[in-house]
Amino acid sequence: MARRLRVASDVGGTFTDMVWCEVDTASGTAGAVQAVKADTTPPDFEQGVLAAIAKAGVDLGAVDFLAHGSTVVINALTERKGAPTGLVTTAGFRDVLEIARGNRPDLFNFNFRKPPPFVERHLRREIDERTNVQGEIVREPALDALAAIVAHFRAEGVTAVAVCFLHAYANPANEQHVAQRLRELMPEASVIASHEISREWREYERTSTTVLSAYVAPTVERYVGALRHGLSERGLAGAPYIMQSNGGIATVAAVCRNPITMVESGPASGIFAAAALGRLIDEPDLLVLDIGGTTAKCALIEDGEVKVGTDYYIERDRKRPGYPIQTPVAEIVEIGNGGGSIAWVDDGGKLHVGPRSAGARPGPAAYGRGGDQPTTTDANLLLGRIDPATFVGGEVVPDWAAIDGAFAPLARRLEMDNAQLAAGIVRIANANMVNALRLVSTNKGYDPRDFALLVCGGGGAMHGVALAEELGVRHVIVPVNSSAFSAWGMLLSDLRRDYLRTSLVDLDDGARAQVEALFSELEATATADFAEDGAQNPPRFERFADMRYLGQEHTVKVPMAGADTLAALIDRFHALHEKRYTYRLDGAVQLVNAHLVALIEVPKPSLPERPATGAPLATARIGSRRVSFDRQGAHDAAIYDGLALEPGMAFAGPAVVQEPSATLVVPPGHGVSIDRFGNYHVHLGAAEA
Repeated sequence: MARRLRVASDVGGTFTDMVWCEVDTASGTAGAVQAVKADTTPPDFEQGVLAAIAKAGVDLGAVDFLAHGSTVVINALTERKGAPTGLVTTAGFRDVLEIARGNRPDLFNFNFRKPPPFVERHLRREIDERTNVQGEIVREPALDALAAIVAHFRAEGVTAVAVCFLHAYANPANEQHVAQRLRELMPEASVIASHEISREWREYERTSTTVLSAYVAPTVERYVGALRHGLSERGLAGAPYIMQSNGGIATVAAVCRNPITMVESGPASGIFAAAALGRLIDEPDLLVLDIGGTTAKCALIEDGEVKVGTDYYIERDRKRPGYPIQTPVAEIVEIGNGGGSIAWVDDGGKLHVGPRSAGARPGPAAYGRGGDQPTTTDANLLLGRIDPATFVGGEVVPDWAAIDGAFAPLARRLEMDNAQLAAGIVRIANANMVNALRLVSTNKGYDPRDFALLVCGGGGAMHGVALAEELGVRHVIVPVNSSAFSAWGMLLSDLRRDYLRTSLVDLDDGARAQVEALFSELEATATADFAEDGAQNPPRFERFADMRYLGQEHTVKVPMAGADTLAALIDRFHALHEKRYTYRLDGAVQLVNAHLVALIEVPKPSLPERPATGAPLATARIGSRRVSFDRQGAHDAAIYDGLALEPGMAFAGPAVVQEPSATLVVPPGHGVSIDRFGNYHVHLGAAEA
């Protein structure tokens, strides 16, 4: 029997997760999924991946599939550690990035300032060219002006160039000529043109996307190159696949051509893994919360489908408009709350948690690496939720002196003891995450009580039940290997590319042929792109239409079936519009964007069932300890070894389930059951499962 290994790694802000399993190449059946964690190693993130492989003892020579997700793009953007970037744009449009949009979130702040562009004004250069809105070339570009522009860029140390022309989404010919000439004149620089990234309209958003993609391109090329070299040196025969924000994987060549697709590389895989697990256990409607060391990510899954859109922003909050990125991203809300989030007090004496994080170095005070500020992890240790004996899988002995030193200044200022402060930190962290979950549910017209809450990441099981209590959710799911769930999701991902094309089509009686021709062109492009990447099989396609009532500003994404009539498509739009906005109109309907998803399926390991020996529950109980359950007070909680729990076992809180890298906290009055795969199901309000 020939057996090969399938491996996935996910670089987070604090830990690098890796999962692997053996797969029978003939039958496709997989063995148990195993997982390890290693410290994330900024700025050389690939070293954390290699350390995880060494820690696991995985033989890369036996690996036939390796997928990788990383925070390298989002880190480069938020930390402003990308490349010096120049912009070449249509004459008269160099200030698009500064003009931006007028829809500022902090409306009554008279000191509001728009966020500064990633490209300074003297590095934004114009060229005489023009394409009109119909895609007709009015003036070809003045290529002879590029020599002076390149000389200026070189003198200023520019190593990445973005090219974005007016109406290039409709016809990219002028952009293509200029990008090609820039690559000839400046071969040492990364040159990215907008049509290679986005074929959607909206000049500001498209320019912002192109600039940000160019800004991170050299970083991605260096990182992916270093990772590929390190893996090859250790025996990996092929190249790794890279996780994208749309929930699919791509080749190294594809992500280097379009690096911004990695902006939410790791979190997206966890959301798609949740959808896959939900379909497997008949839970198609899920709220998903992934709590890592630095951030918490949440999303909503309806009828087993993850929502993917292109209206993504970084650094957007209630006071800042952020920076738009026009690339397909799973609809995720991300906040700066995780295990390493730092508690602090503002000038008014109010306690906050996050968004600053202790990260991997120095990490929480309990790690004993120099952390001197209280974090959520430290608070959970003080409250008895985390077992000191198994902290970080038993690899770290908590530094109680450092914890006391970190908590003492805030405790004195707030006139609390350490335990009271720890309870406040956990409560505020929970409130922040509840607000994030409401952004993807109640704020979009969904009742959280209609969904199960699936929690993952290192802190998901720790906080999940308390969040469900606040939201009124009655069922919490903690999946197998929950702390490395995003990495597991990469093993379930297909090769995927998204193609969006703005083309305004009034959906009247004669529009069907026009819509079909538009999608056929996108399908031909997708087929050619996959062939260029060396794909052996043709892709399969899924079609979506971004539609609106004529005269509206924004659109609703509508799935299309192959046999759809225009009438059926319009009826589906009416229903989805009413669900989102509570009303429908009798007016004309317009297609704005054609959205094609091209997929090539890769073999996926099945989730193996956990064997049941019939052992009694008592064999999994390893003792008891005093645990604080916030509003329910402190109780003597039963402690269970999660690795010893079997399908069919059930128990009630107060209880704590411990695994090497995850802890499930079950307050009094709730029941827990174990399904056939080993997932935990917490049934709120059920004293017995």
